[in-house]
Amino acid sequence: MACPLFATSSLLKPEKPSGPIVRPDTDWIPSYKVYKDRVERLAALGLDRPATVPEEWPTFIDAERCWSGTDFKSEDDYVINLTADDITEIEAGLGHFKSLPGDLTPDAVNPTTFPLHILGPRLAEVSKIIHEGRGFAVLRGLNPVKYSSMDNILLYLGVTSYIAETRGMQDFDGRMILHIQAVVKDIKKHGSMPNSPYVARAQPFHTDLCDVLSLYALDVAAYGGESFLASSAKIYNEIAATRPDIIHVLAKDDWPFDEFYNNEYHTRPLLHLFPPHGPGFQFSRRPLTGAHFSPHHPLVPSMTEIQAEALDTVYFLAKQHALEITLHKGDIQIFNNFAMLHARNSFVDGEVENKRHMLRLWLRNEERKWAVPRALQRLSWECYGDHEWRKNAVWDAERSPPELRVKYRRASCA
Repeated sequence: MACPLFATSSLLKPEKPSGPIVRPDTDWIPSYKVYKDRVERLAALGLDRPATVPEEWPTFIDAERCWSGTDFKSEDDYVINLTADDITEIEAGLGHFKSLPGDLTPDAVNPTTFPLHILGPRLAEVSKIIHEGRGFAVLRGLNPVKYSSMDNILLYLGVTSYIAETRGMQDFDGRMILHIQAVVKDIKKHGSMPNSPYVARAQPFHTDLCDVLSLYALDVAAYGGESFLASSAKIYNEIAATRPDIIHVLAKDDWPFDEFYNNEYHTRPLLHLFPPHGPGFQFSRRPLTGAHFSPHHPLVPSMTEIQAEALDTVYFLAKQHALEITLHKGDIQIFNNFAMLHARNSFVDGEVENKRHMLRLWLRNEERKWAVPRALQRLSWECYGDHEWRKNAVWDAERSPPELRVKYRRASCA
């Protein structure tokens, strides 16, 4: 089935530029000095900028999801420890699923086929936290070494099905789960395109294309790889209070995303309204700034200097208010992708053990899901809709082939 015609982001036919495209001096991971110099340079121009946020936008988000990393006193504020009885019930749920007749695939895992009668209601409360509370949680206590590769996937699906039961397709090659691990070298050659899920490089603050994002830590690095979460509401409130003009820039539908396919590129906002929850972000930096591993398509136009200022303002506020989370082996991290930005430190794997390996799921809770803004409906359909590639869902047990990720990479995926 073809993608429905949504009234969403702009689809623009490129015109060959008359000369080289001059892009703002900002990198995939930006320099604070370059950012501050741009802020001062633009301020000196005396531009006529709006003094208030757009009329339909709030001046302040008053919600539990508005927090700074310093608000959390310890891991106990967000880590949910699974008891020995919880683990026993999860293993029994796994055994029940595997005992069912027929050649069942991971797609068949759900609360009916993977019963958790005692733990299930507590996981439903986690779903409420994700969608209506602080926006994230970490489940701790599983030991992935005890299980086979496929059993780890099955029990991961079983647990998360009580939090958000619908799984999103993560690429146009039909992959429903992604193995995040350093399996190729981060070659510095311009345009070599080793994709970020498969190298040890740091990743700047961004969002994915899903409603809810989850990571299951099969193993952790010998050094580094810390996870960072930042509240979109906190970032929004600070910008609205100090630089309301930037809200106008972020919300405007003219950001040129390097999602070049079918001889078209896309423009859309970075900031969206999710009624009744309020503003939230949806963007990655690479399609806007380019990177050494994935330069811009030559026909995609540049951001403006004002857009670069706005983009980097979001980044440095996210960095200022982020919560650093050190995941343990067996942890399941799960968070509301619309309510926060996330980032990752670079890492160093051990020679034999301590090799960072995350299983990533894109999830949706059909009852609690946030209403998707019109500008994001195409992306949402690609993830959760009845795309023809979804008919051949792929559940890689050991790793995700990075060569396929390059060849068939989702055109809208950062």
